[in-house]
Amino acid sequence: MAHTRQESDRERRRITDDDGVAIESALVGDSLELSYPATEETIVDCARLDIPDGAVTALVGPNGSGKSTLLKALSNHLEPDVGTVRIHDEDLDSFSQKELARELGVLSQENDSLSSIAVEDLVYHGRYPHRGFFDSVGEEDRRAVERAIELAGIEQIRDTELGQLSGGQKQLAWIAMVLAQDTDVLLLDEPTTFLDVHHQFRVLETIRQLNEEKGVTVAVILHDISQAARFADYLVAMCDGELYDWGPPEDVVTEQLLADVFGVEATVEYEPELQVLPKRALPER
Repeated sequence: MAHTRQESDRERRRITDDDGVAIESALVGDSLELSYPATEETIVDCARLDIPDGAVTALVGPNGSGKSTLLKALSNHLEPDVGTVRIHDEDLDSFSQKELARELGVLSQENDSLSSIAVEDLVYHGRYPHRGFFDSVGEEDRRAVERAIELAGIEQIRDTELGQLSGGQKQLAWIAMVLAQDTDVLLLDEPTTFLDVHHQFRVLETIRQLNEEKGVTVAVILHDISQAARFADYLVAMCDGELYDWGPPEDVVTEQLLADVFGVEATVEYEPELQVLPKRALPER
């Protein structure tokens, strides 16, 4: 799908508030070119990406636009061909795996297909970065697990095995495990995919609550741009492996973006709140 790409200075500018004051970034990707070992072509080409500290940032775009690839680089699961990723101004490469897991929690789409483990035991797995190999569970671990279970709202299923849960309940259990890591930054890859509307909102409300109560920085891939605009402080819109635009939802979500990036004709209303009203699919160009 062809699209009108924004000027490259959108990729390089620093995020500022309404007064023009620079907002600190928890994660920064600089001059990134990303590909996979099995392919030679560049999947993502991004001059600069900022994930603002203490905010919720949603990555949006069609399938194949490079969102998950970019998130893999931000989480150190994919080494850039060119460029660097920094967390709190330190290169990801400077951390050991365990050190990084104390700074950065990651929920990927490729969760291990466990079925016989109980929910509470799964959540305790999130405490591995904070314990030595032979260390037993301590009081701090118990408090962190209880906080995670409470925040995810899964107290009533804590003793249930994963194999007996619905898709939405499983996702909340995995989210609780990541929350138990007690990190300042969370990366979530499509946490609402395949969930019914009720559980989609449960997941998004949990993310929002964690951000507002604990100040956790969140970067989350979402397919529904209306949900992304409602729950996120900032949007990163991607198309064809490039950053199309980013900033606050009211600046990013336009009828032109919906046409260029998503291939739909839609009306965007900004009052009393941002709403996207799709009309029809546009012909492929």
